[in-house]
Amino acid sequence: MIEICEVGPRDGLQNECKIVPAETKVELITRLIDSGIRNIEAVSFVNPKVVPPMADAEEVLKSLPKRNGVRFGGLVLSRSGLDRALKTDVDFLHVVTTTSDSFNLRNVKRTVEQAVGELSLVIKEGAASGKGVAGVLGTAFGCPFEGSVPFENVLKVAERFMEAGCTEITLADTTGMANPIQVQKIVESFFDAFGKDLSLGLHFHNTRGLGLANVLAGYQAGVRRFDSSIAGLGGCPFAPKAVGNVCTEDMINMFHGMGVNTGTDLPSVLETAKWMETVMERPLDGMLMKAGIA
Repeated sequence: MIEICEVGPRDGLQNECKIVPAETKVELITRLIDSGIRNIEAVSFVNPKVVPPMADAEEVLKSLPKRNGVRFGGLVLSRSGLDRALKTDVDFLHVVTTTSDSFNLRNVKRTVEQAVGELSLVIKEGAASGKGVAGVLGTAFGCPFEGSVPFENVLKVAERFMEAGCTEITLADTTGMANPIQVQKIVESFFDAFGKDLSLGLHFHNTRGLGLANVLAGYQAGVRRFDSSIAGLGGCPFAPKAVGNVCTEDMINMFHGMGVNTGTDLPSVLETAKWMETVMERPLDGMLMKAGIA
């Protein structure tokens, strides 16, 4: 069985020109839960002046349905984000840095070393407060400004995050530069470095059409946790040419075709994807909503 971390309510909507109201986000998340998805990145505690679509984190969290076994995550990039998060009942903090100085300076105006130093303290305090903490390492498969990122850099950040208290690590392909062979090699190297008990997740964008191929490569290398976004929504405001995430319903369809359990009801997820097209008032990138379930 695989675990899906649905990032549509956060990564999916953060790059949209249309501001989706809090009540619609709550409806989206409720629909996803009703479809069987249990791990949802619901909000982002970033500066609302910088990313206006994510300004309503506290309002969204207050309105979400409370269900046993459902986990809500919130993105944290800084100490100020942690302060906001700790005043809510968010379950997991998704603490993010990239592993490329060029990207990180554009994204949060700090080098990787500066960001890791600050975020290690954020992780320690978040864990001490009783929140779960996952470390998300962006540009792990390449940087749009620097090209390849040395694997040793990614390992060092992961090690420091885990030492600070992260119980999970997610490797993120921020602008869709990964390929399946690279994914397989990096996953195997991560397991060699930290052991197979490491809770490792993968986050891919479909910028160059390789999103599902990279998910499959990660699965074949032993990963069982994948980020995805309903209807293929997504993108990063600070990443050039970053298009949507791996599409949730397309990924579920692939795994179901392979006989892999996802714990979800595919027709229900597909209906939510179609509904999101009406919400966004434009065609979205998912393929299954166009072709239907075979």
